[in-house]
Amino acid sequence: MAKAQALSLAHNNLLVCLSLLEAFHALGLRHLVLCPGSRSGPLALAAGGMARTNLLRLSTAIDERSAAFLALGFSTATGTAAAVVTTSGTAVANLLPAAVEADRSCQPLLLLTADRPYRLKDCGANQTVNQETFLSPACRWIGQGPREGLHLFSRETLESFAEEAWQRAHHPSGAVVHLNLPFEEPLHLSEEEQRVIWKGWSPKIPRSAPITPTNLAMAAEGTDGVTDRAPFALDPFRPGVVIAGAWRGLSKDLFAFQQSLREWQALSGWPVLADPLSALPSDQPGLIRSWELLLAAGLLGSHEQLQVLRLGPMSASRSLEAWLKSFGDGQLLITEGDSRCLDPLGLSVQWSHGLTTWWQHHHHRWINADAASQQATQSLLKKWQIIDRFAQDWLDQQLPLQGAITEPALARWLSRLLPAELPIMLAASSPVRDWLAYADKSLFSRRCFSFRGASGIDGTLSLSMGLAMALGPTLLVSGDLALLHDSNGWLLAHPQRPPLVVVLIDNGGGGIFEQLLVKTAPSEAFEQLFAMPQAVDPLALAAAHNIPHRQVACLEDLPAALEWGLFQTGPVLIRVCTHRGQDSSMRQQLREGLVMHLQSISQNGHIDL
Repeated sequence: MAKAQALSLAHNNLLVCLSLLEAFHALGLRHLVLCPGSRSGPLALAAGGMARTNLLRLSTAIDERSAAFLALGFSTATGTAAAVVTTSGTAVANLLPAAVEADRSCQPLLLLTADRPYRLKDCGANQTVNQETFLSPACRWIGQGPREGLHLFSRETLESFAEEAWQRAHHPSGAVVHLNLPFEEPLHLSEEEQRVIWKGWSPKIPRSAPITPTNLAMAAEGTDGVTDRAPFALDPFRPGVVIAGAWRGLSKDLFAFQQSLREWQALSGWPVLADPLSALPSDQPGLIRSWELLLAAGLLGSHEQLQVLRLGPMSASRSLEAWLKSFGDGQLLITEGDSRCLDPLGLSVQWSHGLTTWWQHHHHRWINADAASQQATQSLLKKWQIIDRFAQDWLDQQLPLQGAITEPALARWLSRLLPAELPIMLAASSPVRDWLAYADKSLFSRRCFSFRGASGIDGTLSLSMGLAMALGPTLLVSGDLALLHDSNGWLLAHPQRPPLVVVLIDNGGGGIFEQLLVKTAPSEAFEQLFAMPQAVDPLALAAAHNIPHRQVACLEDLPAALEWGLFQTGPVLIRVCTHRGQDSSMRQQLREGLVMHLQSISQNGHIDL
């Protein structure tokens, strides 16, 4: 290739990448996570230029898996896709865990992977693999650039390419989009050649308003989203219950969802059994906080005629699954744009266009309801609220803020001690289950996140870093194995300085397996085969990454430690040590003790079980 042609190609590679990122910025892209690589060099230079003009917030990460989870955390917090840029080869394979979680959690994520041109495929060329297929099971759409090189795209084609990708990432729910972008060599311009380009480049003026997920949804449907297909299977003037699972919509839709549920509950008077991840506010009427413990104890009974409105996926409660089975079919399950079946019980009719559109379609039916009709369903709620109050009072007595730290007590007191509105990320194993059972109602005064789409421990720390970058001060509650599994997330700390407080529950291995009652023969094989304790000092690991850290020995010291952590300007680690075997026994004792307590006061005539 002649020198002039080579220069022209390297020049065009950079310009086409600038055009692509400008198109995404016009659509709403604001955050890009860049991983190192040579083939992705033109994308890196373009991202750097966009960042210098404050069009993009640029983060860097050496670990592609960590980078993708960082972007996923940011996307989840903002409701719009963040982008990840990688080079070719195994770098692309490392994006799969985050892509799977984003897909199952219905969150937008944009993956831009540099690739070799077609002429280097299937001929033994270095770092050349079939990366265009690596992520396909978790992607809504894969956009393939020209096989001979991205430089062949015109600006108009690039803009259309970007708009297609952006729309598919956000409608009808959040999803993963993968753009595989071949680049022909030469890839890199000299410093002087780059200076010439930057001197002559000025950012294109963006559209008058970014294309938001709402705009895209309306453009795609041609309507306001309300259709005649909405099922009508519930009667608000007969008893029923709302089961609110984890929120899997986009953040922009959350307020309308909350308002729709508030209006439905005001009309029906139904109890609301809400997961900590449901994103419901603390003043949501009808909340029953102790429902998981009460269901496990069989204290809410089986109501054959009770109607069931289920919102989102199933909570991490086997007791809830067993209870819902007792109602049989005819339950209504509403999801926020996810048309895949989310009912492992197979007992529901599923409406996938969101609670807000369902409520808009049907609320006019009950505008003229009289007061007598609205009062007919109140007795069940009042009964459950009384039981719930006694249960919460008893838990306060059993889990005081004193003595050795236990995981149930930690869940109860963190939910109270943290400032209102401070977001919390819960690792998707023991922490999320303990908050479901033992945190009090104050947990709903803040957003709780836990990535249970696929319920893995991948990316726990990196996800939390992304949340903190978008939301400000955030707290992560993690077990020791989950934190160690994503220890490369600490590498994100110093360039980004996200204000993240990490509360590490160090129980010497996989405490979740104690809760799941996994047994081994011989019994001592449990440590090797399931718990897998690791000989790593998490405080030393934090120190190696220059992360401020503190050890907390008792519950009385927890408030001061949290105050210290929230005062810091970047990530910190607070370590608490617990005993997983003793905590497992404690959980069982709490459940059994609650049954005995409520049965005792029922015999005294204070509640009706």
